[in-house]
Amino acid sequence: MQTELTNVADHMKELGLGALTHAMRLSLYYSYENAFWGDLSVLHGTHAAEILIKARIAAEHPLLIFADIPRSTQTIGSLLAFEDLIQKGRTIDFQDLPERLWATTGQQLLELEVYKKFGRLRNTIQHFASPAVDSSVHTLEFVFKVLDPFLFENWGLYAIDFNEEFGDHYDHIFDTLVQNNLRPRLSPTAAEYWHSPDFRPNTDAPQGYAEWFGQEMRRAGWPIN
Repeated sequence: MQTELTNVADHMKELGLGALTHAMRLSLYYSYENAFWGDLSVLHGTHAAEILIKARIAAEHPLLIFADIPRSTQTIGSLLAFEDLIQKGRTIDFQDLPERLWATTGQQLLELEVYKKFGRLRNTIQHFASPAVDSSVHTLEFVFKVLDPFLFENWGLYAIDFNEEFGDHYDHIFDTLVQNNLRPRLSPTAAEYWHSPDFRPNTDAPQGYAEWFGQEMRRAGWPIN
């Protein structure tokens, strides 16, 4: 392997987590100065997924993230160099990543239809217009249904822990999860914070949500009464 490619997977993982952190911020908060935070959360959410999935594929071999690799007649020297890939290579498109992930690692993304739907939403926002729906909710659904299990399976990470608003992050996100019937895997950090009686699904929560919350709190090591 070319020495320049040795740390590609680690670099992409950290960059992807940074994009995820920003996507969460944009989807959970609102800016009076910028009305596009919801739409931007979709763009950053798809970008985060693309980078993170490629990071996992690149851990097998960095060349596996490429759809097109320069031919020997197109290279600068006698061997394929990092510069050749930058100038003439083309990485896999978002819609093709689930199949490449499966082919290289045997993993299959959960909620594949949510993944595809979110990609279509990104294309609509990026090329045409803002949708009539609340883009933020779709970003959170995508993060918690698709990226969350992927992060845990590969790196033992929890999507719920990633947000640029560290001060009141767990305060703010709780009601949003309940209102939208989102059920992510709870990290020990989130569960410890929500062990307080202040955080309980109300009687108007979606059916079965309180039962799920109790089970998930137990699994995370913070059982509640």
